[in-house]
Amino acid sequence: MVMISQGLTRAQPTALQPRFGGPTFSLRNRLARATWMATWLVLASWTPSPFSPWRRALLRLFGARIHRTAMIRSSAHIWWPQNLEMGAHASLGPGVICYNVGQITIGEGAIVSQRAHLCTGTHDVDHPNFALQTYPIVIGRHAWVAAEAFVGPGVSIGEGAVLGARAVAAKSLAAWTIYVGNPARALRTRTPNT
Repeated sequence: MVMISQGLTRAQPTALQPRFGGPTFSLRNRLARATWMATWLVLASWTPSPFSPWRRALLRLFGARIHRTAMIRSSAHIWWPQNLEMGAHASLGPGVICYNVGQITIGEGAIVSQRAHLCTGTHDVDHPNFALQTYPIVIGRHAWVAAEAFVGPGVSIGEGAVLGARAVAAKSLAAWTIYVGNPARALRTRTPNT
């Protein structure tokens, strides 16, 4: 097995052909994630806002590092809790897709709004087996990823930066700067509020 981020295993490339429908991850990994998804579906996905402590406890049970004041909405989709770290008062909004094949770190007071997509995985288009590649995402303190925005693999969003609604960040964003569009471009600076 080949190790990828935070204890997940991926089967040897010679055994897999994802571009032809083969699995990317080992059976053990897929079973662990199926257990996680079933747990979230049955015990958390239907819970109202006041059950946030319960959702945090479930995430921690599966290895997430979540501050006791972080907020995770019940409709958020978290691929693997062990690859998630959230600081004080950080927030994952309704319908957020947290495709954290690699590590995602969300800093203190950072907000990821409804239906935003955080994606740490991509594929090597030149590899014969379309090999999975993972790169971490870091969202800095007091940053805001607005509704339906996309944050790609390896992107760092600087402290206090804003990624506007439906914007696409394929490259890192500077601190205290507002970005819009696809691809995201700097619109203006923002006054630090910390």
